[in-house]
Amino acid sequence: MGPVTAALKYHFASDNTSGICPEAWQALETANAGYHPSYGADAITAEACETFRQFFETDCEVFFVFNGTAANSLSLASLCQSYHSVICSDVSHVETDECGAPEFFSNGSKLLLAKSALGKLDPTDVERLITHRTDLHYPRPRALSLSQSTELGTVYRPGEIAGLCQIAKKHGLHVHMDGARFFNALAATGSSPADITWRAGVDVLCCGGTKLGMAVTEAVVFFNHDLARDFEYRCKQAGQLCSKMRFISAQWLRMLTQDTWKTHAARANKFARLLADQLGNLPGVQILYPVDANAVFAKLPDSIKSGMKDRGWQFYSFIGGGSRLMCSWATTEADVESFVADARASFG
Repeated sequence: MGPVTAALKYHFASDNTSGICPEAWQALETANAGYHPSYGADAITAEACETFRQFFETDCEVFFVFNGTAANSLSLASLCQSYHSVICSDVSHVETDECGAPEFFSNGSKLLLAKSALGKLDPTDVERLITHRTDLHYPRPRALSLSQSTELGTVYRPGEIAGLCQIAKKHGLHVHMDGARFFNALAATGSSPADITWRAGVDVLCCGGTKLGMAVTEAVVFFNHDLARDFEYRCKQAGQLCSKMRFISAQWLRMLTQDTWKTHAARANKFARLLADQLGNLPGVQILYPVDANAVFAKLPDSIKSGMKDRGWQFYSFIGGGSRLMCSWATTEADVESFVADARASFG
């Protein structure tokens, strides 16, 4: 008889591994009743777009797509021509994890990598990249991309965003925000949605729905109307125009009302802090970065890493130089206690 294999546990592998939250599931069921116009001409989608405008306190243009890669890539393509460049962090998702999609959809706009500290763009290096060459032989910087929260789980404060946006605007660049975990950052800062986006200078936000507990929906929010021109054609051409749009927009309508987004984002953030606090008490464990949102990066002794894998726990160890542990809307205190107990038992 061979060795017993532990059941695989994906609780902390990603905030994508959890199911659909009850509110989104209910929204899908409600949207399923009756017949509605297709391709976004339905009343549910119109109401969802208006809810975004109320949420951000401004007249923004809103589009719904299926995933974050499409949201980031299509929005960056709307900011740039093929001979332009996009300045982003050296650890940004658009650089490391989107298979060249930003370059593909922009017909070749080059990504220029700026130094970052704790995942946040270094303003000095951003300005260096913008200004160090202005000749015809170099791709002209046209957009700045920042992630909120960052790939290392840290969060930009409003002043940090405003400072980066001021540099960008001074040199004629537009500003894109990858907000795959925007709501976790929003819950962490306590700022208003407007204060960490358009009031700070952001032109377009890719607003993450999947990691908040929704199914197959991301929102692209343009605060600069000129940049949104013909964006619906980009979505159609890229296969991102949903025929039954009401099913992806209805989830947003539900999540943005009654602070449902805050309940789920704050919960994920809370358990990330608890996980970091408890893991940090184990011998040899180092918490590598501030736990601002719902990500914990820990340097784990080899005995713990191998022991946790043997017990079925799945997590990534190639991002940020340590083991990445993500909390989601579905994370419970019991999940944290179980993980930490197994980590303690694995200590060699």
